[in-house]
Parts: sequence; structure tokens; C-alpha cells
Amino acid sequence: MMKRRVVITGLGVFCGAGKNVAQFSDALLNGKSGIAPLDLFDVSAFPSRIGCQVKGYDPLDHFDRTMARKLSRADQFGLIAAADALADSGVAGHYSPFDMGISMGGGAAGMFQSEQWLKSLLSGVHAPPVLLRGVLPDKTATEIARACNLAGFQGTVTTACSSSATAIGWGAELVATGQQRAVVAGGSDTLSLLTFCGFNALKVVDPEPCSPFSQGRLGISLGEGAAFLVLESEEDALARGARMYGAVLGYALAGESYHMTAPEPTGATAARVMGNAIAAAGIDSSRVEWVNAHGTGTPLNDVVESHAMKLVFGDRAASVPLVSTKAMTGHCLGAAGAIEALATVIALNHRIIPQTLNFRGRDPECDLDYGHEGKRPGWSGIAMSNSFAFGGNITSLVLGS
Repeated sequence: MMKRRVVITGLGVFCGAGKNVAQFSDALLNGKSGIAPLDLFDVSAFPSRIGCQVKGYDPLDHFDRTMARKLSRADQFGLIAAADALADSGVAGHYSPFDMGISMGGGAAGMFQSEQWLKSLLSGVHAPPVLLRGVLPDKTATEIARACNLAGFQGTVTTACSSSATAIGWGAELVATGQQRAVVAGGSDTLSLLTFCGFNALKVVDPEPCSPFSQGRLGISLGEGAAFLVLESEEDALARGARMYGAVLGYALAGESYHMTAPEPTGATAARVMGNAIAAAGIDSSRVEWVNAHGTGTPLNDVVESHAMKLVFGDRAASVPLVSTKAMTGHCLGAAGAIEALATVIALNHRIIPQTLNFRGRDPECDLDYGHEGKRPGWSGIAMSNSFAFGGNITSLVLGS
């Protein structure tokens, strides 16, 4: 089928680093991190007690009481970000609802509310079943479709930390092949005791704000939030006079299944996916100016991603900045890929290469340019955004301004 160029016409974000695009952009451009002490649940028993939580959040600021009771925290964040993206795009009314779909990535979904239900039940207090409604990851997409009148394709990807990056690639494919006129693509995920316990049990959570690619890094800082992009064909966007923030030029993915939690150590699989994404974009690797890394801050992952960069870019690798925005947003799990793709689009629009915060010193095993010295001007308007998940679920997006 003939493929069309896919452009980005709307942005929406709601996370611990910014509750809208303006706040998020300010944090990205000025190096402001949202990582701070957590108070969403009791973390006193854990070695790490910090994360990038959406602080000061009251559902009643966004939803009536009845709706707020029916929606999980992940549903709420997703609805806020998706509605903002749609409003920003101005796409409503231009296409039939059957020509507008949603492709999103999820993770823990309504686990936070489910934990509240269990806690009430165990303490002998009436536990309203409504708290269990959001336990299925696809419920957020359903709620967004219902609220925003999207009657076309509806799908949810759950491949751990690459979920929402894959959802963006999938959404772009739907538009490129003419199956949908517009797709709201992104993801939503929130903090929960389950995920916080799990990552602490794996001993990959840093007690201090995460410091990707730095000496002495100990692991991730968890985060939460949602981000969505509105995708359309360039032809349709031009016809309705839409603002275009950029384009999804190409993407690639793989499930290399090397290990449940550890990446393939040579970086060869990650490099293959990155190379395939560049090929899908129809460009030479020399046109990729910088890479928004998966960059979790774990000792092994950062080294493997550095290996992959060298395999993809060869002698040029040292001059292609590999930056991590997770030091600003925390690791938002199922929403991480979408939040980082949105950060990449914002940076491309501002013609800057972002910085990697929290530098602790140079690691001899991480010998590339990681943007530790601050943001800098950009020039090419093309960047890559990587999402490397548990189980070898790897996705790379190539984005252009």
C-alpha cells in the first residue's frame, strides 16, 4: 500500500516534570528535574524514597466527582494528556470519528487503585469494586475513545518500557497506510506500590536522583505520567492548515528475548533495531544529529546502549550526543517512550539538544557525548528516541522537525 508522510499536529503531556506542554518545555529547556521525595504511598521501608510523582494532583480539578470515581489514576492522566493533544491539534470535526483512532502503551494501569481496594479489604473497611475497574491496561484507551469521540482503531500495547514508543510507531503506520486519517498515539502509566517494590527488589533503584551514564550510578528513579501525539498525513494536515510540530520518519522494533530483565550485552540487537529505524526513515545515519537514550541510569543498560551507538554510527559515534531525559522525568515505564518522544519533538522544535542532568563524574565504560555539560544548539532537525524494555522489547523512533 502506498505510504504517506506522517506528521505530528498535536502535543499533550501530564507528568511529574510538567502538567502541560508549557511547563514540560520549561523543564526540558532549563534543566529542571521533577524527581523528589514521594508521598503517594508509604516508601519508608525502601532504600530509595524518591521519584517523579505528579504532586498536588486533585482529580476534581479535571473531572466531576462521578467521573473521577470511575477512572484510575492512569485513566485520568491519559485522558488529560490526550484531550490536550487533540485540542492542540484542532483536528476535531475535520474527520469522521470512524477515521480517528487511538494507539497507546500502558503498564501498571489501575494498579494504584487496586492496591487501595486490597488495603481497604484487608483492614475490614468496605472496599468499593469501582476501584478495580482500571486493572486492565486497555481501559485507558477505551476511556479516551469514549470521551474524545474516537470510533476508529483502538489498541493498547503492553511491552513494558517500550510500550508507548511502539504505540507511536503503530499509530504512524495506521496513518501512513491510510487505515486512519488521524491517530492519537502515546501512553499513560502511574506509580504504584507493586512497581516500586518490584524495581527495589531487583536492586536497580538509585536512592539519589538517577544519573544516566555517570560514574557511580546505581539505577533508575521511577516516575509517572502520560503523553500523546496527534498523528496525521502531511497531505491532510496541509489541507486543513494545521500546525506541524514534526514528523514520524520511521520506526523499528524487536523482541530479542535474551533475558527477562538484562539487555543483550554486546548491544548488537539494539544496534540492529536502531539501524532498521534509520533505514525505515529513508535516511543515512549521518543525518541523525542526536539520540534521546533509553538511558535508565542502571550500570549495565547505559553501557549496552553506548555499545549500540558505536555499532550504528561507527567512527561518528563520539560526535552524536546520547542524552537521557529520564533524569528529568524519572522512568515512567509504560508511558516512558511517549514522554521521551514528546521531549524529542519539543527539543527539535526549539533547535536544541537537551542535557543529561545529575552528572556525578565520567565513567570510563561510557565514553561518548552524553550532554552532561548542558543543552546546546541543534542543526539537522532529525533525532532518534530509544526505548529498551525488559524481555528484549526494543523500539526506536526516528523523528524530524
